[in-house]
Amino acid sequence: MTLPSVADLTVELMLIPGLAGYETRVAAAIAAHLDSLGLPHHSDRLGNLTCTIPGDPALPPVLVFTHMDQLGFVVRKIEHTGLIRLERLGGVPERALPAQAVLLCTERGDLPALIANKSHHATSPEEKYKVLPYADLYVDAGFTSKAEAEAAGVRIGTPVTYLPRALTLANGRIAGTSVDDRAGCAALLKLAEARKGKPGPTLHLVWSVQEEYNLRGVLPAATALQPAIALQIDLLLACDTPDMTTRGDVTLGGGPGISLYSFHGRGTLNGVIPHPALVRLFEDAATTANLPLQRSAHTGALTDLSYIQFMGPEGVACLDVGFPMRYSHSALEVVDPEDLQGLVTLLDTALSAITADIKLTR
Repeated sequence: MTLPSVADLTVELMLIPGLAGYETRVAAAIAAHLDSLGLPHHSDRLGNLTCTIPGDPALPPVLVFTHMDQLGFVVRKIEHTGLIRLERLGGVPERALPAQAVLLCTERGDLPALIANKSHHATSPEEKYKVLPYADLYVDAGFTSKAEAEAAGVRIGTPVTYLPRALTLANGRIAGTSVDDRAGCAALLKLAEARKGKPGPTLHLVWSVQEEYNLRGVLPAATALQPAIALQIDLLLACDTPDMTTRGDVTLGGGPGISLYSFHGRGTLNGVIPHPALVRLFEDAATTANLPLQRSAHTGALTDLSYIQFMGPEGVACLDVGFPMRYSHSALEVVDPEDLQGLVTLLDTALSAITADIKLTR
């Protein structure tokens, strides 16, 4: 069976809510596609979904992973009026929150709601340019009392996400909720399809959990698999909008890319300086596949690859590979499916080029 296109898979997965720690529905959709390919899979206690494609034992085993979860909120308090207060989960930009549509994911079903924005006609001049802290915001789901909200299934701790949406833009580009990292999940599914039955290294594909929460959800899976090489699929910050031009040269539609340097720089002393053998591997793969290869280096973002690189007695050779994306962590992010398809081709080509003499020691 052939999977849908990477664009269709991205849209399908974006429309499924999956807050960090609540990825079950996303994992089920991915597992169903793996079943259609006849590829076995399993989940661990934390929820990481793993599919292993056996390969040549003389080659270093490779882990390729991406995260299923999205950022959002949990219910912190239900007011007596039925209005709801939220606790932020993950790097939610407060300045983008008022008037956003959200989804309350209760055990009795999903409930649409909105983050209130004070009526314009009652807003003072000083308030018009003020960003409210998330703790001051509230959600209106239409309830008239706390009892009514609770009867509908809303509880302290109920997960809340941006309302899942997908828009088709010009040139086939997609705007949607949780492009980060459902686009990566779609690309990893297409890689599974591409690698099935091909010679090469043993390939561990992992759709991981809780990346947006603490960047460590993948660690149980990585510990169990003990890879020699780890490749993380995630976004690269597109720098082709007026507010991003000084950050780099990555452009939407410019093809897949690799990160040459990442550092969080906001209280977390971690990042990834990639293994030079993997940089060369992917540069050569891009040449072989006749693909452009964009290069990113920036401070301010972090992936869970940062923690995998230090695992085991020798560490793990690591490289972040990715796709350009605009407007990270907003309710609507933008991706070009052509970049995603190029990423699948790049990864497939690089994996086929791994030989027993690849030098991973430094």
